Amino acid sequence: MKTNAPLHLEIQRHRKNHYGLLRTSYREDGKVKHTTHGRITCTSLEQLKLIQAVFRGEVALRNPEQRPTVLKSKEYGASYAILELARELGLDKIIYSKSNKQWVQDCLAMIVGRLVYAGSKLSLSNRHKDTALWELCSVFGKADVDEHCYPSMDYLLKRQKAIQISLAKKHLNNNSWVFYDITSSYFEGEYENSMLVKFGYNRDRKSGTEQIVIGLICAANGCPIAVEVFAGNTKDETTVYDKIVEVKELYGVSNIIFVGDRGIMTSANIARTRDLQGFAMNSALTHPQINELIQRNIIKPSSFDEKNIVEIVEPEDPSRRYCLCKNVATATRETETRKAILERIGKKLNIIANSKKKTTDNKIALRVGKALVNTTVGKFIDWQIHNGKLTWTLKEDVIATESLLDGCYIIISDVAQNRLDYEELVASYRKLALVEKAFRNLKTTQLEIRPIYHKTDYRIRCHVFLCVLAYYLQWHMMERLKPLFENNGEHNERFWTFANVIESLKSIRQEEILISGVTCKVITQPDEDQKRILELLKVKL
Repeated sequence: MKTNAPLHLEIQRHRKNHYGLLRTSYREDGKVKHTTHGRITCTSLEQLKLIQAVFRGEVALRNPEQRPTVLKSKEYGASYAILELARELGLDKIIYSKSNKQWVQDCLAMIVGRLVYAGSKLSLSNRHKDTALWELCSVFGKADVDEHCYPSMDYLLKRQKAIQISLAKKHLNNNSWVFYDITSSYFEGEYENSMLVKFGYNRDRKSGTEQIVIGLICAANGCPIAVEVFAGNTKDETTVYDKIVEVKELYGVSNIIFVGDRGIMTSANIARTRDLQGFAMNSALTHPQINELIQRNIIKPSSFDEKNIVEIVEPEDPSRRYCLCKNVATATRETETRKAILERIGKKLNIIANSKKKTTDNKIALRVGKALVNTTVGKFIDWQIHNGKLTWTLKEDVIATESLLDGCYIIISDVAQNRLDYEELVASYRKLALVEKAFRNLKTTQLEIRPIYHKTDYRIRCHVFLCVLAYYLQWHMMERLKPLFENNGEHNERFWTFANVIESLKSIRQEEILISGVTCKVITQPDEDQKRILELLKVKL
């Protein structure tokens, strides 16, 4: 729509019947074009002419019962725009080739509903009075969860492998970067019969709760490709080899550079993948591994440079490259953090050391152990107990040695030097932040993967898969909306976020209007901001 032209009624005829089209007209390149907002049917020609005259202002309706009345108003813009984007991207066809199947439309409603409303499947099914989403997906009236949600989720889960193969073919090629990372999502409640919901290392620092582990594969640009749900007690590194084989054999990527963080690309995994054809890895060393290189005199703390990347080749294996980096801001933060922790622990130890209460050496040792538990500074403290008294000192030499490595990290890779230089290796590892961004959106900012209301493992798996498909749409939306965000303000002037985009589109409404005894549906006209968003998304109302 190019102008704010007034709404008018255009009367059309089909065979012996007349109907009305609610339209606005505009001129483009010297030609008159129309935008249709709704249709009025099942009325006589005389009634249509009366309504047409009302729109023209030729007839004034003095009877209150004849004046236009808004009967209902539903959210339309966000649901319509994201559904249109999904269909343009071919997601409906990727879910199932016969996209007109009702279960496919149900899945689209749940995927789009995750972006627009989040919440449970039951809450989404009960929104039929507030949103046109279900209507746009060919469900008129209440979308019963036992008819339109749960059975459709079961169909979707059966298609997960085929869907992920299609996404891989679309976004990966025979020579691709593949990014892989792990997160967890905790549960509250009883899951006695679950093989997935288990106690394990919780990345959200939510102690005392069971969880699942989620592994996500992304393309180099951060676009999600595949997801798998593991038991909550699964160790990160045990999932890596199978994921590499999955990418190569199931997704048909013959040559990959696999990027994973230091927690999953362990020495054992590096050794195990060494002989894989068409495989190269890019990761980072753990702190103990860096110290091991120092002890072998391969590197020195002074080798790290604040401004330049230093590359060193492993003497025992020339195919292995180390890229030494140092981040000044991280170094400052790590130094201050260590100092703060040592000060806090020092106060606790001083309370124990200055206590005048008589006690045993074992009880004092127990109190010291409680003070040091869950900290990483025990190696910096030298403490002794003698005759019921605690004495302690800081190991200043160990602290000084440790501080030399503050802000230092090493990228390890076996990608050939003639294929990628050291700057590209470091830059690619930093792109793991794109996977972390996906996890943030899945878990908190927009999609809110938890709380997970499902109690069976196969529904839990499908819920996670639904959320990843929703993030797939969000990722594409963010790519198309880049000009909007790039021209955004800064600090207090910053307005546009993804959530604000959704809220802006939500205010495009579908109104049901009663005019002189005739009911019709009208879509409200978008304002300038909404027009800009729809234009960037390449969606026409």
